[in-house]
Amino acid sequence: MNLRATAATLFAFALLLPSPAEAAAPITHVAIYRGPAGCDDCSENVAKALHRLNPNYHIDFVGADESIDITPQTLARYDLYVQPGGGQDIPAALRSLGEARSEAIRSYVAHGGRYLGLCMGAYLADDNNLGLIPQDLDGEAGRPGFEVPGIADAAVQVTWAGKPDHVFFQDGPYFPKGSYKTIATYRNGDVAAARYTFEKGVVVLSGPHPEASQEWFENAEIPVSKMPEGDLFGSLIRSF
Repeated sequence: MNLRATAATLFAFALLLPSPAEAAAPITHVAIYRGPAGCDDCSENVAKALHRLNPNYHIDFVGADESIDITPQTLARYDLYVQPGGGQDIPAALRSLGEARSEAIRSYVAHGGRYLGLCMGAYLADDNNLGLIPQDLDGEAGRPGFEVPGIADAAVQVTWAGKPDHVFFQDGPYFPKGSYKTIATYRNGDVAAARYTFEKGVVVLSGPHPEASQEWFENAEIPVSKMPEGDLFGSLIRSF
């Protein structure tokens, strides 16, 4: 191949690579929802888990009763929006967010934002709720071969980022087959955490709680020896 042909080939290949402007910006500013759609201490627990990963993260709690509400203008400041865990009443959680905040979250992700949904936050992302993924989510508990038959708190076995481990489970969702990248699976082969795209944005969802602190295990009377050995929560953040 002559030099002119080689240069043309390299130029054409370069056009296929993402430009620096298109590369994902580092996560520095994080918005965490806090309010009726979340459970007690869930938002604060996520903040602590993020600061364990990087004490330099700038974190704000956002919501109707916070100093920063959820609007297109406020969300535009953040590199990541986190919807933490909550209770079992998903329709009530969606109503407590309200249509304006729900639409602000959809718009944020559609325009290139990043959404992390944990347990209830994952359920809320589905097609019946925030509409960030093209699937309806049901519960994993009671699925064939799953360790937990009901809604009791438990530590379950997972393969996370290719390594076996345990993680705190609290009635998380089942992810049916679809167009996503698998991050983690349960012992029965079902997906525990997945990475989706929504228009220009990224949606990472986790059924269990890799952010759960030692206090969660102790309060649920689960041996702390069943806490994750690996950096499961960090792998979620890095998957963006």
